[in-house]
Amino acid sequence: MTQTTPSAPTKANSGPVGPLMALLGFALYATHDVLIRILGETYSVFQIMFYMGLFSFPFLVLMLIRDPEPGTLRAVHPWWSLTRTACVVVSAGGAFYAFTVLPLAQVYAVLFASPLLITLLSIPMLGEKVGLHRGGAVIVGLLGVIVVLRPGGTELGLGHAAALLSASTAALNGVIVRKIGPDERSAVLLLYPMLANVVIMGALLPAVYVPMELPHLATVVVIAALAFVAMSLSIGAYKRSEAALVAPMQYSQILWAAFYGAILFGESPDRWTVAGASLIVASGLYIVFRESRRNVSENQPVLQTRLRNESVAAPAPIVMEELQQDLAQDAETGESEKAA
Repeated sequence: MTQTTPSAPTKANSGPVGPLMALLGFALYATHDVLIRILGETYSVFQIMFYMGLFSFPFLVLMLIRDPEPGTLRAVHPWWSLTRTACVVVSAGGAFYAFTVLPLAQVYAVLFASPLLITLLSIPMLGEKVGLHRGGAVIVGLLGVIVVLRPGGTELGLGHAAALLSASTAALNGVIVRKIGPDERSAVLLLYPMLANVVIMGALLPAVYVPMELPHLATVVVIAALAFVAMSLSIGAYKRSEAALVAPMQYSQILWAAFYGAILFGESPDRWTVAGASLIVASGLYIVFRESRRNVSENQPVLQTRLRNESVAAPAPIVMEELQQDLAQDAETGESEKAA
């Protein structure tokens, strides 16, 4: 079976290459999110997700058909796999909808709560022991979410609920991958959410369909390509540098959100969003720091889930990383057999 939770090998010192690759990858992810926001002004999230899933297939199938591991596509843990599949679709839908109706920086601030929730969920699901330091960081981060949302001080709508739902299901998905990853094939982890997205969104499409102009269809292709390239850069960054150096680059997306929001949509984060986001980011960074220390975290749930929320166009980087490792090992085996 494919191992998705191996002990991390010691990375060669790549200097700034790994973090810079991550910064570029997350800049592309932010651009990907902005294009979704732009399309969302004209089309339903269901329609966008359907076409994104459809156009993402060629990028991923090219890798899947080279998967050297024999076996069927039957899940070893069907109920966990079904739950994970639902989490991916709901998380992506929630995030995409939130991007279309809320300021970009506010959406990112809420989505950044995922590492906090991963830390909490890892206790019952992975047997992780969370001490006073990480527990305190989670409390501070969750207070930051309350500051951003300001219940009673601002009108909360479906967009806020969608962002919270996205963060929660993304966290659950991340922990499930850590739980069942050692037993499931990468192909199973990749294909089930993609197929579910196309089937579910395809069923909903007739109710919301608006004919798409050719430039808009081309934009969907660009979104799918950005997700694939950004994911590849993220994987490359983790291969070249320690996770503790790469993971914090995730939070650069909120800077891109502020930039894109200002120049494209006339948005300016208010002081509550800035204050709350600062608490969330600080707590997330502290959790990453604590997990990277020896004898603190047995499972490293936040570091190993690679932080970026999985979507229909960008599967979990840790799963794609394992698939690439399988392909590389198969290539090495083939060369060795030829040499013999």
